[in-house]
Amino acid sequence: MSSINSYVFRIIMLGDSTVGKSSLLKRYTEGVFLESISQTVGVDFYVQFMEIEPGVRVKLQFWDTAGQERFRSVTRSYYRNSAGGVLMFDLTNRASFESIREWHREATETVKPFHIVFVLVGHKCDLIAERKVGRKEGEKLASSLGAKYIETSAKNSSNVDAAFQVLTMGIYEALKTGVMSPSKDWDGVKSGLLPTAVTTVQTPGKQEQKKKCTC
Repeated sequence: MSSINSYVFRIIMLGDSTVGKSSLLKRYTEGVFLESISQTVGVDFYVQFMEIEPGVRVKLQFWDTAGQERFRSVTRSYYRNSAGGVLMFDLTNRASFESIREWHREATETVKPFHIVFVLVGHKCDLIAERKVGRKEGEKLASSLGAKYIETSAKNSSNVDAAFQVLTMGIYEALKTGVMSPSKDWDGVKSGLLPTAVTTVQTPGKQEQKKKCTC
């Protein structure tokens, strides 16, 4: 069995409860949207694969964290071994937008001395009439945090794949420029060889793997 170069990137989903973190991941990894979804308790785990350039495939491991304050002590334990962070707010919920700086601060301080790449995601962009945060506000906040900004909708699939592509390529660029590197003391990025049978590229939106975290 032949092998190809590969990486494993660990990515953590951050944001207040009900902003749609689980819905976005379900749309990306399973290609489905549920009008009603149970709130995450603790942490859930998702996996997807992406070919970022010819011969370079990445296994993306997602930690979907609960946004409720009572679970913060559990979710913080996952920050340190994350290479990427999706900072997510609900475009129809102003308070969730105003919480982003605290989520960013907490993750950045916890991962030190290692580096984490962020993307800021304004979710539920399909709810135009209920919007409470403007695009320029989102772009300004993202710029101040050193992150890219993108608006998504799990309901109509708008920019779902693009959001994760932006983050994955940001992590890859950090690796190529030396800002980030694999380390035995950090599990945010792992490199090595995986069998091609394991790392077959999936059609965006189809489920590769999902399982519950036992935390």
